[in-house]
Amino acid sequence: MDRSADVLLRDGTTVHLRQIRPDDADAIVAMHARFSDRTRYLRYFSPYPRIPDRDLARFVNVDHHDREAFVVVSGDRIFAVGRYDRMGPGSPEAEVAFVVEDAHQGRGVGSVLLEHLAAAARSEGVTSFVAEVLPVNAPMLRVFADAGFQVRRRYADGVVHLSFPIAPTEASLQVQWSREHSAEARSIARLLTPRGVAVYGASATGQGIGAAVLGHLRDGGFTGDVVPVHPAVDRIGGLPAHRRAADAGHPVDLAVVAVAPDAVPAVVADAAAAGAHGVVVISAGFAESGPAGAAAQRELIRTAHVAGLRVVGPNCLGVANTDPRIRLNATLAPQLPPAGRVGFFSQSGAFGVALLAEADRRGLGLSTFVSAGNRADVSGNDLLQYWQDDPGTDVILLYLETFGNPRKFARLTRRIGRTKPVVALASGAGPAAPVEQGPDAAAVTRLFARSGVIRVDTVAEMFDVGTLLANQPLPVGRRVAVVGNSSALTMLAAAACRAQRLAVAADYPRTVAPEAGAHEFADALADAAVDAAVDALVVVFAPPLPNQLADEDADFTSALASVALAGDKPTVATLLVGQPPAGVPTYPSVEESVRALARVADYADWLREPPGTVPDLAGIDPAAAGAALTVDPVDPVGLLAGYGIEVVDSIPAASVDQAAAAARRLGLPVVLKAAADGLRHRLDLGAVRLDLASVDAVQRAYRDVAAQFGAQVLIQRMVSPGVACVVESTTDPTFGPVVGFGLGGVATDLLGDRAWRAAPLTDRDAAGLVDEPRAAPLLSGYRGASPVDRAALVDLLLRVGRLADEQPQVHRLRLNPVLARPDGLAVLHASVVVGPPDARPDTGPRRL
Repeated sequence: MDRSADVLLRDGTTVHLRQIRPDDADAIVAMHARFSDRTRYLRYFSPYPRIPDRDLARFVNVDHHDREAFVVVSGDRIFAVGRYDRMGPGSPEAEVAFVVEDAHQGRGVGSVLLEHLAAAARSEGVTSFVAEVLPVNAPMLRVFADAGFQVRRRYADGVVHLSFPIAPTEASLQVQWSREHSAEARSIARLLTPRGVAVYGASATGQGIGAAVLGHLRDGGFTGDVVPVHPAVDRIGGLPAHRRAADAGHPVDLAVVAVAPDAVPAVVADAAAAGAHGVVVISAGFAESGPAGAAAQRELIRTAHVAGLRVVGPNCLGVANTDPRIRLNATLAPQLPPAGRVGFFSQSGAFGVALLAEADRRGLGLSTFVSAGNRADVSGNDLLQYWQDDPGTDVILLYLETFGNPRKFARLTRRIGRTKPVVALASGAGPAAPVEQGPDAAAVTRLFARSGVIRVDTVAEMFDVGTLLANQPLPVGRRVAVVGNSSALTMLAAAACRAQRLAVAADYPRTVAPEAGAHEFADALADAAVDAAVDALVVVFAPPLPNQLADEDADFTSALASVALAGDKPTVATLLVGQPPAGVPTYPSVEESVRALARVADYADWLREPPGTVPDLAGIDPAAAGAALTVDPVDPVGLLAGYGIEVVDSIPAASVDQAAAAARRLGLPVVLKAAADGLRHRLDLGAVRLDLASVDAVQRAYRDVAAQFGAQVLIQRMVSPGVACVVESTTDPTFGPVVGFGLGGVATDLLGDRAWRAAPLTDRDAAGLVDEPRAAPLLSGYRGASPVDRAALVDLLLRVGRLADEQPQVHRLRLNPVLARPDGLAVLHASVVVGPPDARPDTGPRRL
């Protein structure tokens, strides 16, 4: 099994981690020779000046099962090694140890090694680690203590003996994610705040992509050094050119690359030699061009990561930072939008120029901009990590075409969205899916919302919402005052509010007379702004009648600005005349202004909800559930039993005698149902016969059902009636494993009446699933019926969510029907589709 990974260290530098090989012997000896005497003593408890041949052979030869070892590589040099050794054949314990070269200590190497060793050991059946550490080795003791595991310490014979289970815990995951956040944010900060930028591929003629980027850097007022690198000429674009970036004599933190694909590896090596932290590869001809280009792209990333560099692109537009202290325009866009507080990520390179132009046209100020192109390394997730703590960014806009790590995206946005709004246009979120296959387009939008993301459908809407968030406060509720000077427009605005689930406040819409002056209009606006029953304002202003308000447009604009910018209620406007005041979001139509406001109101609603927690559940045995997946055919009952979910017993039958025998075995009364998928719950078609209290009744029912639907039937003991529900899980291309809930029946299937949440579920997620379907009132005592046991449904959903999260080989699970009753519930049937484990890149140790 290949366990290699590119990882980020604490300072944002990339390194390569891989399994040790026999041919590493010389490199291990060389590393050992570079150790200080103290490092050797702390690792081996003795001076240990050289590694004996026998020890060396044992160090570099491991079986990757009972013994595993990883080396950490930078360039062509090994500078750290970690290993575990099982304590005996079949033992659940293993001893763990690692050592880091002096020059690289304090960079977080030990914590990375511990994460990867623990993951490898778990996959081989090891459940706990033991370690021996000298008391004076405080840094090593901190590595273990700070990892989030439950470490037990014992001091004996001058040594600290440590032992701890290595199963992931909530604490260990939080530690891992916190370190991931710091490292990824640091790696992006180094790209966006360079002291110097080297440009490769700028021609002396001033033509071509490289020359364009060079000119934009130079003319944009970049505060650092711009270093053209060229093999033949001495001056490009009025700047001194150099054969190598290192020859410039200036710090070079970033390289912008616009050379042919086959020349990129040499450029990366030159940039690394100059001390660069990252490269922006604008060049095309990589994965987007076919298999050969994809291979070249993989080699580019391998070369860059081994050299410690991160890569933006290839096939990208570039990066920008409008901070006056930086003024970085390393893009193909000749002009950037004004400086502001919006961070903008675009996966598209070609489309990125148009996006920047539209932001500039709207006056939407940006803090930083990154176009990732093929997204071979740096992704939207990396930028989310950076923008979370960036004091210059208040709003985040994302234009996404694909999701490389959807689970991580959802995890990050749930956290970041609590402090900064995230607006996403996800063109690659996939087409609408039939209800029997997973979330449809509307459900995906709600999944985004539940992850703290404002999902929009068009570029125009992305900028509509972004402009509102950048200039106005969030609403504290959904009550809207509509104020205008045209009854037709105010009525349209009120209708748009209702269509977007916004409540028109009492006594609104309010229309001032068309002939009213700007002061009267201002009074109406001011009244709405201080109205305690109003949470937001929608303002519409139509052209005045001839000879009216001819000299008062400016007064109206000032009045609107004073209300919108001075108050604590968001204001959107549609102005059909005059120039909009700065800072007031204005839209061509009332429908667009209300839609933007509704998106922001939905986000504000999510913020007001407590985030919820993933509760501990009794009766969970993932190992037993996993064992049920190894038999052929898969055992759905055993799988569910591993998560504490009981399925009502049923027995298949293919003849009258078998049906009678099954009924006697289960005990009367029983239910007989057609066995074919899609028929087991179809009472309306006669495929289900209930409450068969005698063997004769079973035999008659069998003959009738078999004649209509085939000989294969199921016999099941009769349970108390209830409200039929459906619980399912599937894998969504955007969010990974998701859990769905709805009420049973052909009508709800036809209407797509399902609610969805990403797994694992929090307590609030599960409760929301029960309440969200349009048919949910049937669960609460509709028209005099008794309410069902809501807590039992919530518990079932939590267990299904846990299963979906922990069993990646389960591609689809469906419980249908689930009968919900006042005294509990009964799962009558379960079906499962399994396959190779879905990729879960957000699980396991940190990796790029």
